[in-house]
Amino acid sequence: MQGSSRAAAAAGQEALLQVLQPGTDTDALAEDLFGMTSALDSSATLRRAFADPSRDADAKRGLVDALFGGKVSESATGLLKTLVTQRWSSERDLSDTLESLAVQSLLVGAERAGRADAVEDELFRFERIVANSPALRDTLGSRNTDGPGKAALVTGLLEGKASPETIRLAAQAVRVPRGRRLDRTLEAYLDLAARRREELTAVVIAAVVLSGAQQARLKRSLEGIYGKRVQLQVVQDPAVMGGIRVQVGDEVVDGTVLRRLEEARRHLAGG
Repeated sequence: MQGSSRAAAAAGQEALLQVLQPGTDTDALAEDLFGMTSALDSSATLRRAFADPSRDADAKRGLVDALFGGKVSESATGLLKTLVTQRWSSERDLSDTLESLAVQSLLVGAERAGRADAVEDELFRFERIVANSPALRDTLGSRNTDGPGKAALVTGLLEGKASPETIRLAAQAVRVPRGRRLDRTLEAYLDLAARRREELTAVVIAAVVLSGAQQARLKRSLEGIYGKRVQLQVVQDPAVMGGIRVQVGDEVVDGTVLRRLEEARRHLAGG
């Protein structure tokens, strides 16, 4: 996001904190916010009206009431009113921020129920399951498959095996992709979860299963390097042959045998 959108998103974040008081129905709030995001995504005219910096703020708030008053909660309309009266660098930034508030509402519900760690782990593992199944990946990623049908498929796959927040987020990701690939959507959700907990996520790819002690040592080492809590997401991949590959954000530490063999081939080839 550009500077103006970052400031606008921060204002929305502050408004969300005020709304998410003890006793708030986070699931219902998320549903309202997701619904309003879909409304913005489906209408270029509406997006322009809400993001137009020259439009009067009172007129924008009145438009929110006219469209959503009585259909969603006052908390949800209040959040949208806060967003539409900010200055945005692009229309997309406004709807992206509204979606992020919806995701965070669900994550807060998971935190209050003691399921935050489980949701992060389940979303990551769901993304890996889809990535490793070409048939499932094609089905869930197809633009020719109806969104509700894909959401029902995901719900059926995860029902009884994952937290309710995980199921809701995974279903949202396939039902309303918003022009993104499924893996990108899930990565965005996971990034929001990590930022809420002020921690980094390290994706670890290893040839063999890492023991609990090995994971604990790696976690301590990474936390010492980055000065933050680190959540490990471990993927076993025999193709790497040995060693581990660790990615934290854009930084990659690759100590796998496969990488060393590739470097040796390049050296022998004069590359």
